[in-house]
Amino acid sequence: MSYFRNLMRAAFSPLLGLSAGYEAAAQTRRTQGWNPSTDGVNALITGGGDALRSRSRDMVRRNAWASNAVESFVANCVGTGIKPQSKHPDPAVKKRLQEMWLRWTDEADAAGLTDFYGLQALVCRSTMEAGECIVRVRSRRPEDGLVVPLQLQLLEAEHLPTSRNENLSNGHVIRAGIEFDRIGRRAAYHLYREHPGERLMFAQAGETTRVVSKSVLHVYKPLRPGQHRGQPWLTQVLVKLHELDQYDDAELVRKKLAAMFAAFIIENNPDDPVIGNKPGEEQKDASGAPLAGLEPGSMVKLLPGEDVKFSEPGDVGGMYSEFMRVQLRAIAAGLGITYEQLTGDLERVNYSSIRAGLLEFRRRCEQFQHQVMVYQFCRPVWRAWIEASVLAGVISARDYRQNREAYLDVEWRPPSWAWVDPLKDMNAEVVAVRAGFKPRSAVINDMGYDEEDTDRQAATDNARADALGLTFDSDPRKTNSSGQRKAESEEPPPPAEPGQEQNPKS
Repeated sequence: MSYFRNLMRAAFSPLLGLSAGYEAAAQTRRTQGWNPSTDGVNALITGGGDALRSRSRDMVRRNAWASNAVESFVANCVGTGIKPQSKHPDPAVKKRLQEMWLRWTDEADAAGLTDFYGLQALVCRSTMEAGECIVRVRSRRPEDGLVVPLQLQLLEAEHLPTSRNENLSNGHVIRAGIEFDRIGRRAAYHLYREHPGERLMFAQAGETTRVVSKSVLHVYKPLRPGQHRGQPWLTQVLVKLHELDQYDDAELVRKKLAAMFAAFIIENNPDDPVIGNKPGEEQKDASGAPLAGLEPGSMVKLLPGEDVKFSEPGDVGGMYSEFMRVQLRAIAAGLGITYEQLTGDLERVNYSSIRAGLLEFRRRCEQFQHQVMVYQFCRPVWRAWIEASVLAGVISARDYRQNREAYLDVEWRPPSWAWVDPLKDMNAEVVAVRAGFKPRSAVINDMGYDEEDTDRQAATDNARADALGLTFDSDPRKTNSSGQRKAESEEPPPPAEPGQEQNPKS
């Protein structure tokens, strides 16, 4: 018997080796029923994108944790705005660009509800909640009276139909509402004229129109190569959020019932009066069942055969808070934020732990800022704004064709991070600058300021203080690092008058 067993094992060993080479790929008892789809990312999003989007919006609309998660990420990612800083080599041109941009930001929204930085927050929020956001770049007429004849119109992802898939006669193809040319470039977007969910209000809600890709910005976070549409960020935790919300509500109702201290009276003769009532004066509920009440300090004598049973709802004891904490940690991990940001619970954190968590979160946030918000939204808006400004004569740029890149060269600076202990971090920055490991301008940029504006303002403040005879302990020209006034030999000489030279000290 052992001979035949060894013979069969030798014959089938190659097949057994293939099936067990990867445990996760083997068909075993542990993987029974695990049959994931092999569809491509676009087929998956096209098939389930609308359901995911509607459920994500519903969860953000009515679930406090989901809503707080979105608000927390938007506040950290955009804050008061990801602002541009022109890198044009001519200071006069650079100043003009910055002044006109600042004036235009108040008129950027086609709906007139917010400024450009408010649009940034709305784009970020829509990208999280729905997976994507559509932005139309709208040229305006000179008689509209805008600083720059350009505005931005934000559309929800529902305006781009996932069900629109066609092969056109010119060789173009439409996939999930996006038209691609022969070599795979985005040629146009087929958008609903009105939101498809507004059919009762607009007769044109089901009609689509073709808009060239140059006038459309499609903002979403690509997760796989070749992905055409975005998926909501709550996708991985939607079911858990939904069921956890139901569980929490059920626990709240259980506590409410327990607080009512309900009791049930057991009697042999249903015709006997109920406790606390006289014959013929029984109180009854809507269904006709008799009601009884017990007042504080009352002593009631029960009739023979009567008994009282008090309600004792099941209790999860001390496991409720720990169970909720574990589930919310999993939800926070799925959303890419910290548990403390999701819940606001700071009970078990210290400086080191919360800083470590924030560092990891901010790496993810910076990745989204630069790879999605800046690249897909801010950068093309600046390009369109520059072109509209030049064509409208708002900016005198006779050398625009020759030096186009100088006008388009811009650095987008996100808002600075507020640390838990800013004194420690600022001291670390000072040490890094003094040691030559980091330029001073980089520190200024990280704080959200422009180094040239900062230096110019510092020079103005110093000149005003000198003219008024003021000395502040923060002035490094006259005080040391401890704030003590320097000796006269240590103070730098006053600036030379025009045309005069300073005599070197002997």
